[in-house]
Amino acid sequence: MTAHFNQPQGGNEMPRFAGRGTMLRLPAAESPEGLDAAFIGVPLDIGTSLRAGTRFGPRSIRNESVMIRPYNMATGAAPFDGLQVADLGDVPINTYNLLESVRIIEAHYDTLLPHKVVPLTLGGDHTITLPILRSLAKKHGPVGLVHVDAHTDTNDHMFGEKIAHGTTFRRAVEEGLLDCKRVVQIGQRAQGYTSADFQWGVDQGFRLFTAEQCWYRPLAPLMDEVRQTMGDGPVYLSFDIDGIDPAWAPGTGTPEVGGLTSIQGLEIVRGCRGLNLIGGDLVEVSPPYDQSGNTAQLAANLLYEMLCVLPRVPVR
Repeated sequence: MTAHFNQPQGGNEMPRFAGRGTMLRLPAAESPEGLDAAFIGVPLDIGTSLRAGTRFGPRSIRNESVMIRPYNMATGAAPFDGLQVADLGDVPINTYNLLESVRIIEAHYDTLLPHKVVPLTLGGDHTITLPILRSLAKKHGPVGLVHVDAHTDTNDHMFGEKIAHGTTFRRAVEEGLLDCKRVVQIGQRAQGYTSADFQWGVDQGFRLFTAEQCWYRPLAPLMDEVRQTMGDGPVYLSFDIDGIDPAWAPGTGTPEVGGLTSIQGLEIVRGCRGLNLIGGDLVEVSPPYDQSGNTAQLAANLLYEMLCVLPRVPVR
C-alpha cells in the first residue's frame, strides 16, 4: 500500500456503521487541487417525471458504500495505490428552480477544469448529465458516450419543457457536446409513444443495444465492440440505475421490467477499462423506493468499478 495516497477508512480502524460519511469512507476535500479523481454528489430530483426522491440519492449511495474495500478482487484493480481520490461533497443546487440548478451544476464543474481531477458523480436525476457535459466539453470538445439506461433520454420536450431528465442527450447533441459516431446506448426497453421512439439517436449516428439484445448473453463481447468504437478519444460514462432490472434495483423513479442484471452492469463498467474516461455518473437512485438499500448498494459498487477502470489505475 502506498502511504501518500488517500485510503478508505478500514473496517478494523472504525466499525463500518460508524466513522466517515463520505463515499467509500474516503477523506473529504474542499478543493480538487492534487486529486486524480473525486466523488461529487448532485442531489437533484426536480427534473424527474414520475417518482421523486433522487435528491436523497447521493447520501444513500454514500451510506451503502461502507462495505466496499480498497482492492478489486475480480479485476485486480488497486485504485488507491495509484490515484489520489477524495469526496468533494455536494453541489448546492436550487431546490425550487431546475434551470437555475442546471446553471449551478455547470458552474460548479467548471471549477474543476483547471485541475486533472476526473469527476465521478452521484445523482440525482438524469438532468444533471447535461450541465456536466457542457462543462467537460469546454476542456475536451465533443466526447464519446457510453450510456446505460432503460430509456434513450432523447425526448424533444417533456410537458413542453426542453430541459428535463428525459431530454438530456437530445440537448447534448444539439449543443455539439457529443461525438455522435462514438455514442453507445445499452439497455433500452419497454414501451414508447411511436415505433420510432428509439430511432432519433440512431439517426444521429448512435449505436443502440436494446435490453432484449442483451438478454441471455454475457456483455464482455459487446464491450469489446464498444472499446473499438470509442478509440482513444475522451469518453463519458453515464449509468442510469434503471438500466438494471427492478428485481435488482427497485429504488428508482422510472422502473421498467426486463432490464439488465447486476452482473451485466458490472460487465459494462469493467469493459470500459482502456477507454480515455474523463468522467462518469450514476443517476436516478431514489431511496424512498429502496427499502432494502439494495439499489444504492449496487450504485455504490458500480461507482467503485468506474473508479477502478480510470486511466493509470494499477492492476495487481
